[in-house]
This record gives sequence, structure tokens and C-alpha cells, in this order.
Amino acid sequence: MGGFCFGAQQAAGAESLRRLGDELARYTGTSPPNHWHRWEDAVDALLTLGDRRPVPIVLDEFPDLVRESPALPSIIHSAYRHLRDEGRDNRTRLLLSGSALPLMHRLFGAASPLHELADLELVVHPLDFRQAARFWDIDDPRLALLVHAVVGGTPAYRRYAGDHAPSGPNDFDAWVCRTVLNPRTPLFLEAHHLLQEETDHWDRALCHSALTAIASGCSTPGEVAERLGISLTDASHCLALLQANGLLHSEPDAFRSNLIRLRLAEPLLSFEHAALRPHRSALEHQGADEVWRRVRPVFDSAVAGPHFAQICRDWVMGFADPTVFGARPTRAAPGSVPGMARHAGPHAEADVVVRGRTDADSGALLSVGVARWDEVMDLHHLEHLRHLLDLLAAGGEDVTHARPACYSGVGFTPALRAAEGEGHVVLVGLDRLYWEEVSDHGSEAGGALR
Repeated sequence: MGGFCFGAQQAAGAESLRRLGDELARYTGTSPPNHWHRWEDAVDALLTLGDRRPVPIVLDEFPDLVRESPALPSIIHSAYRHLRDEGRDNRTRLLLSGSALPLMHRLFGAASPLHELADLELVVHPLDFRQAARFWDIDDPRLALLVHAVVGGTPAYRRYAGDHAPSGPNDFDAWVCRTVLNPRTPLFLEAHHLLQEETDHWDRALCHSALTAIASGCSTPGEVAERLGISLTDASHCLALLQANGLLHSEPDAFRSNLIRLRLAEPLLSFEHAALRPHRSALEHQGADEVWRRVRPVFDSAVAGPHFAQICRDWVMGFADPTVFGARPTRAAPGSVPGMARHAGPHAEADVVVRGRTDADSGALLSVGVARWDEVMDLHHLEHLRHLLDLLAAGGEDVTHARPACYSGVGFTPALRAAEGEGHVVLVGLDRLYWEEVSDHGSEAGGALR
């Protein structure tokens, strides 16, 4: 489009102004300006580009400029006000972009001078699990999920891994060793850098410990506080900061709305804090292969298993045909079943609780499901789900529309398949998660891949 793009870096304001002046001179084919000492001069020069024609101007990593020059948002606001006061028909289209989402949100919030200037706020989300599989050129669904459990859907991480994807299912362990466990790749320290960038001046030690607690199975603020030996107030403050900076998600339990569940927003952080962080020092004097042999069982149980359950919930909301559950899902979340003893552990949990809109109820219970990453599921899983439904019914939940569902990463026995054929259970395996198309009837519900 013939526009101008400036990629900011972490640098002193004077250096950024000098670089901007040099790059603008190359763009316009003119001599570099005398070195600007004020951002007012730079902003005026940029806006002048749009006096004769529409021109897009991109200032990328804008937060890096604002950190060194906090007045820059006000300077941009003033420049546009002067254009309006002078009646100039300026057609500059200024795009301010950055990867530090919390700061970007603050820069355009209601209290910011940029708020009234913004015509569009666009957040570029990571690729979903199906898109990520295609992006990494992975056809095997189990391998695709394992890779996604490490790097999620951030496209840049393929480049950070040296543009190396696993060649097949048997190459996954070697791929982990030559990428995320390899100090020569940017991916090796990316989780650390991610926390550094997003936490700014906070107590990073406490942030690391909180993320480790959550990645290790603590799912409520109370459990995190108990694990870290701190007050609930201190834990809640830390968790709120992590959530505000996009590193943490929280949502009410599917059956107990007053119980808040926590999960890490970035798979790479889960991989780091659940599996790798306790063994990082060992990588300094042992080979990656040896360390990974010790880490792999933890990865399977504490990372891949919970990630598989989350992918199942994502499938419900994004790709499942409404006919699967009898109505359009409006929410899929984990739930603690009332009536189950606390010490029952996983048996007290439903991994995929689906609610939706029926003719009679906008929050009707459509399905209760369990997800087992490394377990072939059998009839006893179905009996367990029926027991959970009985407990829910006894507690006053309407289970009229609820369908038991089993989600497995390795498959189902013939007996359970037969129960599926008789309409007693919904079975969802990896092939269905990754490859099943949504019918035309259900295409509005969830982003079918065509």
C-alpha cells in the first residue's frame, strides 16, 4: 500500500528518534533531518506524509517507545487536534501495534489521550489447535496435540524453534531436546522472557511460584495461597496481576459459581513451570536427552493431560456440531460435582461440562464428560459419568438433556463403542477433535474448517 513502517526497539528516546529519522529519509528519498530532539517534530513529519494521499504508517512495538517517552500518546493526540483545528484534510492512517497487550490496552483505555482517536482495536489471537497443526505441517493428531501442549498457537515459536517441526510421532522427544531444551534456540528462554516482559516491576519470584503452583494442579486462589504459604490476600493480588497481563485465565466452576478456577493462558508457560523449571539447572551439566527422560512422565501427566482436556473444551465451543449435544453449546468448563468427597480427587471432577440453550433453559446442562489423555476408556468410565449425573440430579440439577461424554487420547474399547452406537454416550477421540467437519446445519455454531 506504499506505507511506512517503523519497528521500535528497547532504546533511549534519542536513539529511537535518530533511527526513525534515518528510516523516514530512506522512505521519502530525502536527506535525513537534523536529529530530532522532540517527538513533536517526528510526529508532525509522519503526519505530513498523508497531506496528499491516504498512507498507512505503522509504529510497531509502540509500548517500547512509550516506556522511554511517556508523553508520546499526548503528543500524538495534540498533533491530531492541531490538524483538526487547522482544517487540514490529512489522510494519514496511523497504526500503533505492540505485543505487550496489557500496556496496549492501557494506552487506549478510557483514561488515555489516544482513546478518542482510535477507530479500531484489533487483538491478534494465537492460532487455534487445528490451525496450529496445519501451520506446523503436522498430520498426526496425537503429535499435533503434543506439540501444541509445548508451544501453543503462537506462530513465532516455529521460527524460535529454528523452523524445525517434528518429522513424525517418533520424533517428538528428539524435537523437544533440539528446540525447547536447546540453549542455542530462542525458544529455550522464551517462557522466562515472556514473564519478564509482562510483569515489569512486580515480584517476579512470587509470579514464578504462583505459575508453578497452578501448572502443578492448584486451580483456586486458596490452593495457591496454601501451596506458597502466603495469605489469600497476597495470593489474590498476584493472581489478579497475572490475569490482567494476559498470563492467566480464570472462570467460575461449572457447578459452583462461587468457586473460581485458574489455568495458565500460554501453553509454553505450563510446560516451563510444570515440567522444565525444576530441572533447568540439570541442563547445565547433563544432556537434554537425559533430562527429558526424567521430565517426560511429568509432562504427560501435568502438561499433556490437562492440555488435552482444554483442547476438548475448545472443540466443544469451536468445532462440535450442535447435533452432538442436542443444542448449541454456550459454555464448556470443568466442574466439581457436589456430593463427591474432596479426597475423591479426579473422581470428583468433570473435565468437560457443556451448557447451552434449549427451548426451556438458557443454561441447560447438555453434557458431562471426562477426558483421559493416556487411558483407553471402557464401560466403567460411562458408569462413573452416570454416577455423577445421579449426584447432580440429587442436588437439584436438571439432567434431562445431559449426555455422558468420554474424551480419550488413545481410544475406546469395543464395548464402549457399542454403547455409543446405542446412543448411550458421546465418544470423542483425537481424529474427531482434529479432522471432523461441522455439517452445514451446524456451521454457524463453531467455525468449521473447510
